[in-house]
Amino acid sequence: MKLQDTLSNLEQTVDISKKVRIYLCGVTVYDESHIGHARTIIVFDVLRKYLESKGIEVEFIQNFTDVDDKIINRANEENVSANTISTKYITNYFTDFDGLNVKRATNYPKATEHIEDIIKFIEKLMKKEIAYTSKNGVYFEVSKFPEYGKLSKKKIDELQSGSRIEIDELKKSPLDFAVWKFSEIEPVWDSPWGKGRPGWHIECSAMSIKYLGENFDIHGGGRDLIFPHHENEIAQSESCTGNSFAKIWMHVGMVTINGEKMSKSIGNVKSIKHVLANWGSNVIRLFCLSGHYSKPIDYSDELLKENLVKWRQVETCYYELIHAASESDEKIDEIIKKMGLEFDNALENNFNTHLALSAFFQLIKEGNRLAAEEKIGKRDAENIKAEIKRMMKILGLVIPEITENEKYEIDELIKNRVELRKEKKFEDADKIRDKLNEIGVELIDHKERTIWMKKENIKAEN
Repeated sequence: MKLQDTLSNLEQTVDISKKVRIYLCGVTVYDESHIGHARTIIVFDVLRKYLESKGIEVEFIQNFTDVDDKIINRANEENVSANTISTKYITNYFTDFDGLNVKRATNYPKATEHIEDIIKFIEKLMKKEIAYTSKNGVYFEVSKFPEYGKLSKKKIDELQSGSRIEIDELKKSPLDFAVWKFSEIEPVWDSPWGKGRPGWHIECSAMSIKYLGENFDIHGGGRDLIFPHHENEIAQSESCTGNSFAKIWMHVGMVTINGEKMSKSIGNVKSIKHVLANWGSNVIRLFCLSGHYSKPIDYSDELLKENLVKWRQVETCYYELIHAASESDEKIDEIIKKMGLEFDNALENNFNTHLALSAFFQLIKEGNRLAAEEKIGKRDAENIKAEIKRMMKILGLVIPEITENEKYEIDELIKNRVELRKEKKFEDADKIRDKLNEIGVELIDHKERTIWMKKENIKAEN
């Protein structure tokens, strides 16, 4: 597998000869997770599931930033503790992402549980005289790391004159960033330099190295983290260890809303809770994977409706394959093999989920065509279904299960409808169809028989 590395700007090969170690920057838990978070985490979920489908062991670490000014500010607004805020939104996080069918990480380290590791990390920087104390905290001295800017391709002199850098007379340079912030406001911890809490960037360096080692395989996050977060992680990590940090830096493009950046001030932030309630996990996952992961993608009702139509095609195909009864045999093994190979090649060539989905939907289209022409035999149906299920497992798509009791009740209703139609009692037969529609069951009439499919209930469609 090859992935585009943001640092080298080249495609780099993932070493799959041993366990693949991945660190993904998680969320700061002061508010609900949104569709932008969903896209990044879904992309990495599919990456992990694909590697594991090939028998490759993956150690997947995703942190929670549970100490931060935003959390403290939210706690003050609501007159509760910072821990109350972080605990609430961590709980909500798991509800959201379990709902999106995201496999849980190997570990979810929290910053507050790794203060000792963070302090030891800062002590090493201090010992090397790469960090220094100031009135407001402990700062990393950027000038001591000549390669600063190599990830974001920003030059130090340009950054120093940039308007985005806040001038602080207490720092040696406006570029220097805090690794420890002095404070008396809870939560605070004792340190060799004074009471306070860690800076944002140091948390990820300390936790990623603790769990994955000094030089692990893939470090990921949204493109908005390239600078300053990941740039600063590289500077402090490589200064501390003397080794190169992550082998591959993988960044996921932003989600815009109708062409605009998501912003609370505009009021266009789409929470995962909202999109899940309206569109369901399958449509959201198809949307998040529909473009190349490194490019921005625009959230709109039109695009979601397009993905809903595609999902309905998947459901139709799946149930056509389940109900296949024809003895005809088209010998479509070559098509299955071809689509499977195209699917895998797309993911192994810079993780092109757009092309992988094209292969997936080509197989869906072929299954629906054969079913419509009454040309699909049981053997072919089983083979197509097996490959579709393989792809769906990697993509994280799920056809809701139906119990045996539900199947029996549906089959009995359909039998009654068939008898009523034979007796030309079409009005009564239509009532049964309406009853089935109410429970999400759609009938597909073939020449000699009627089959059924259970449609996922999508609120936005109603």
